[in-house]
Amino acid sequence: MSLVTTHILDTAAGRPASGVGVRLETGAGEPVAAGRTDADGRIRDLGPDTLEPGVYRLVFDTGAHLGPDSFFPEVTLTFRIADGTEHHHVPLLLSPFAYSTYRGS
Repeated sequence: MSLVTTHILDTAAGRPASGVGVRLETGAGEPVAAGRTDADGRIRDLGPDTLEPGVYRLVFDTGAHLGPDSFFPEVTLTFRIADGTEHHHVPLLLSPFAYSTYRGS
């Protein structure tokens, strides 16, 4: 399993958001990895097995899922990795006019 995983739930539709592009970047914006959510809205193989401690961000191409006139065409979640060997699951709960996140397990 990758050190960083994610999933997207479309709370307005009541289902996973499949086919959404996601980029993992350093806090400075350098690319680390990229992937696309599967039919269950998950990316299980995003990024390497270890990362240096520091600030990272997940950038979600939500406009591709919500449509060209979406209020949030992109969502960026910035988080800190203190232990570069510990798994970090960062989910996104998405609707047309709101989103939320939490540290998953």
